[in-house]
Amino acid sequence: MCRNIKTLFNFEPPATEDEIHASALQFVRKLSGFNKPSQANEAAFERAVAEVSEAARRLLTSLHTHAPARDREVEAEKARERSRLRFG
Repeated sequence: MCRNIKTLFNFEPPATEDEIHASALQFVRKLSGFNKPSQANEAAFERAVAEVSEAARRLLTSLHTHAPARDREVEAEKARERSRLRFG
């Protein structure tokens, strides 16, 4: 799995359009193997990013949970601590 794709569900405030697009872009990059597609593949690449973004948006709006929303800053600090432990 691509480590740059972040969990977007159940955060306060909710995921932004930019976060959803960035996640879709990382996913399409991983699938295609392209960081930046050639001109011949650019339209297909951009279409895939748009379609994955839309699917992600639909998914995020349809999910439900009883768990309290997570705080972005708290989760970011936990990730930094895991990184410090892992890499020193």
